[in-house]
Amino acid sequence: MPRELYCLACDGEGLLMDDEEWRYTCKVCGGSGYRPQEGRVYDREVADVDEMNRILD
Repeated sequence: MPRELYCLACDGEGLLMDDEEWRYTCKVCGGSGYRPQEGRVYDREVADVDEMNRILD
């Protein structure tokens, strides 16, 4: 995949990591690793988190 099509948030991996090294699906590309080419960002809803403020996937 060409570098300019990678999702900028997850760098094409489809996963993000928080400061405690928990991995979760990228909310920008929906886990595909591709940058959204048109329209809105994949998922703009508020992330579901637990009491420690960790994202629940």
